[in-house]
Amino acid sequence: YLRCDRTRATKAEDYVNIILSHGTLQKFVDDLFTAILSTSQPVPLAVKYFFDLLDEQALQHNITDPETIHIWKTNSLPLRFWISILKNPQLIFDVQTSDHVDAVLSVIAQTFMDSCTIADHKLGRESDVSKLHCSSFLYTTLIFFCPLFRYYADIRQTISASDQEMNSALAELSRNYTAEVNCLVALHELYKYINKYYDQIIMAMEEDSTAQKMQLGYRLQQISAAVENKVTDL
Repeated sequence: YLRCDRTRATKAEDYVNIILSHGTLQKFVDDLFTAILSTSQPVPLAVKYFFDLLDEQALQHNITDPETIHIWKTNSLPLRFWISILKNPQLIFDVQTSDHVDAVLSVIAQTFMDSCTIADHKLGRESDVSKLHCSSFLYTTLIFFCPLFRYYADIRQTISASDQEMNSALAELSRNYTAEVNCLVALHELYKYINKYYDQIIMAMEEDSTAQKMQLGYRLQQISAAVENKVTDL
């Protein structure tokens, strides 16, 4: 088995490092991240709309630190969405993964997570075994030449999506998947999250001019009254 001067790797980690050291996965990993972080194809409307919203919020609140905006976008798309799929392909594919495959995917996902941060990544004696063994492969490719920054910049330069376009896209999605999704269950799960931060959301809606025009606070109070059978001042 492969060794490092700190500890002996587990069998699963050894398997990961062997196939990485022989370049078995390199083409597939390269293709994967090229697809994830490429703007050669039109960026999904929801991603463009949401990233523009984050940029607007930063401008509105006088947040000029690029690291903060980078973290917002990274937490919303790469870390919350792509990392989940990388580590759990069964979420979207009808597949079962072995322990060896899980180990490989965990290394790739963890490396992608590290590459999303702005901090320096220096490998040393205390570094994770898998990171030490695959440093010449994944870490060189992703961290030191990470295309994430260019990806965000390219999205920022594309044409903005209007509220009408976003509403139309959401309406089309609703029509396409009406028969496949239990809308009531989905709405109830969404409401449980909203209810957790109900007061803060209502306050934010009352202070936002766009929300005031659309009467979003009033509508949320109506929904809350119906779901919780509350007596309100409506």
